[in-house]
Formats: sequence, structure tokens, C-alpha cells
Amino acid sequence: MIWLAAAFFLTALLYAAVGFGGGSTYSALLALSGIDYRVLPLISLACNIVVVTGSTIRFARAGVTPWRGAILLTGLAAPAAFLGGLTPINQAAFLLLLGASLVLTGVTLLVPFRNREAEDAPEGAGWGAKAMPFAAVPLGYLAGLVGIGGGIFLAPLLHLVRWRNARSIAATASLFILVNSLFGLAGQLLKGGPERFAAAVSFGLPMLIAVAIGGQIGSLLAVRFLPVSWIRWLTAALTIWVGGRLLTGT
Repeated sequence: MIWLAAAFFLTALLYAAVGFGGGSTYSALLALSGIDYRVLPLISLACNIVVVTGSTIRFARAGVTPWRGAILLTGLAAPAAFLGGLTPINQAAFLLLLGASLVLTGVTLLVPFRNREAEDAPEGAGWGAKAMPFAAVPLGYLAGLVGIGGGIFLAPLLHLVRWRNARSIAATASLFILVNSLFGLAGQLLKGGPERFAAAVSFGLPMLIAVAIGGQIGSLLAVRFLPVSWIRWLTAALTIWVGGRLLTGT
């Protein structure tokens, strides 16, 4: 239990420093610990909510959240996240999806994106930006199904199509993760019932405390100490390693 809480602390620290929640890595760490896979998404999504709530509020207070676009993407994804949470899935399929998501997450973190200014990314620029709502739905469904937020996949797509400037994209990804995690958790709770909820609370409370502390420290590191590129590389290495272990069964 102590090593797992420490791993959750480190994961929250790294992900918070690059603006994400870390849900897929929480699920993978829990899977490697051997607990019932059906409980994993409940704990992971709850940890996501703890980590990204603060950043979502900070972005909103700073006035950088593009509410119209962010609400459109999040509003489309949220019902899909709820349905994903309700969907039954066997253990083999769950671990395959989770492992693949982690490896893709790691690769995503290694993709460099330059910090574009607002004037370089006008609203509605090109067909790619207009197609983003179609990407939101499957990302939301995956979020609810395996216990991730989806923002770590959404953000690179938004950068690729020059949807907005970097801070607006980060704010949108944070809101996306928060809302998907809330709706996905609701679906998981309805699917699992009170017994699974009780198991998640019993096992997950120390993890929630660990990510709350790690997330705060991660935000501080991002602002004051370590270069963001270093943190991204460390996070990518962690997620690829854990995802590889899940896929290979080692």
C-alpha cells in the first residue's frame, strides 16, 4: 500500500506539472498491484478530479479558458464518458485498452509543440479545427471506459490543428478531463453498485490523499523549478514503461 501511494504521489506530481490528470497511469498502477480491475476506473477517475480541479479553477480565474469552444467539446464528450462508465468490459480487453492508451500517452507527451500566440491560431482556423467535436465523443467514451480523462489525447490534436493558443488549449484540456472524469465516475458508480463503491473507497482513500499532495507540488515545480520539457520526458518514460508492462503481462 505504501509503495502504491508513493507511485500515485509521483504520478500526480509529474502529470500536474504538465497540466494533465494521470488517470490512465493510476489505473495501470492499480492493475499491476493486482486488485479487482472493475474497481480501477472509480479510483482513477476520482484521482483525476482531485488533480485537475485546481488547475481548471486557476485557468478560469486567469480568463484564459475559451468557454464557447471548451463547452462544445466537453459537452459532446461528457455523455459518451457516462456511457463508457456504464459499459461492461472483460479484464483482457480492459488491460489491452489501458496498456495501449498508456503507450500512446507516452508518445503524445514526446511530441513537441511550439507555444503559438493567439494571433497565430484564430478561432475556427481550417477544417481541422472544425472537426474537433468529432474527436471529443470517442475520447469521452474511452475516458469513462478505462478511467482516463482524455485531455492528454485532446490537447495534441488541438495543437495540431491550431485550434487556439497554448494556454487556451491547456485550459480546455483541464476542463475536458474534469468533466469527463465526473461523468465517467457517475457511470462507473451506477454500473458497480454500492459494493464496488465501498471497495473503491476503502482502497482508494490513501491514493486520493497522495495525489492531492503530489498535484500541488507538481504545479509548483512547473511554475518555479524544473523545465517543462524535463517533466514531460520523465512523465513519458513512466507511462510507456507501465503501459509496456501491461501489454506484455510482465
